[in-house]
Amino acid sequence: MFRRRFRMRKPLFLRIVSALSEWSPYFTNRLDATGRAGHSPLQKCTAAIRMLAYGTPADQLDEVLKIGPNTALECLGKFAEGVIEIFRKEYLRAPRSDEVERLLQVADSRGFPGMLGNIDCMHWAWKNCPVSWCGQFTRGDKGVPTMILEAVASKDLRIWHDFFATAGSNNDINVLNKSPLFIEALRGEAPRVQFSVNGNQYNTWYYLADGIYPEWATFVKTIQLPQTDEHKLYAAREEGTRKDVERAFGVLQSRFNIVCRLARMWRQGDVINIMEACVILRNMIVEDEQEMAEIPLDLNENPGASFVLPPEVRNSSDPNPCFAAVLRRNSSIRDRAKHMQLKKDLVAHIWQRFGKK
Repeated sequence: MFRRRFRMRKPLFLRIVSALSEWSPYFTNRLDATGRAGHSPLQKCTAAIRMLAYGTPADQLDEVLKIGPNTALECLGKFAEGVIEIFRKEYLRAPRSDEVERLLQVADSRGFPGMLGNIDCMHWAWKNCPVSWCGQFTRGDKGVPTMILEAVASKDLRIWHDFFATAGSNNDINVLNKSPLFIEALRGEAPRVQFSVNGNQYNTWYYLADGIYPEWATFVKTIQLPQTDEHKLYAAREEGTRKDVERAFGVLQSRFNIVCRLARMWRQGDVINIMEACVILRNMIVEDEQEMAEIPLDLNENPGASFVLPPEVRNSSDPNPCFAAVLRRNSSIRDRAKHMQLKKDLVAHIWQRFGKK
């Protein structure tokens, strides 16, 4: 019952309350000017969770939690700020080496060696967008101002990268051009992955993406209108695997209904904080329930097709990366020839592994 109401197990909720109490005096038991006890940390965190989980209006919490609408909105804002400041570093970081190994193993079992996740974007409608901003935040097919969330998700529906607040009039390519997704790769600090497909060796990991994304070496897309059996099998498996990020968006919206409703905050910063807090809480729930450990692996064919290399050694006397090296890495990321070769090898690999029965 608690998990259904609060979207998480009770120990995790109490851990969040305890961390917020240490983070700010706002989430502690205090006396007001008349000497009466104010709202407890449990009351304030419960009010925030109810608004996130159910999309409850602030003035609806007074009957049960005895908290006025202004105080409820203040609790929500402070709760989101605290969750971001305390837990962002741990739950919205790039995967560690052991986690990259696990992601590669799961990808190998699904027929995509070297794949680290799936990338896509979703829109969150912003009802109270300032009138002067409506032109840049409104797209024709949406009809209302929106902000865009770019995310990379894995099979366990954990979100490993998020980039939010781009104006809704943009498309996925415009969001990608502003996104810090490949900043670590350009600096040479991203995980180094080596894998082989169809007898060819590759040194760059990739994400599964839909058709709008560019033909870069770090993206693998489906085949439009496949004709042969090999292409049909590849398209079916790529599109099925790519749905992980769509499922992650769906679970995020169902767990935290406020993301599914119209955003009614006036300030853009408040909308950003709420979305980021929801993503962090979602990742905390995934880790708490250890859903990744329950994924069955089938590595009977290529158990060593992908592995993680140690990071590049950087010159300590020059903390700034060499510009020529940055240009080389950028060219490697945008290599269209490597994208086409990788897709061709994946088609042959998937047909050999799953098609011949």
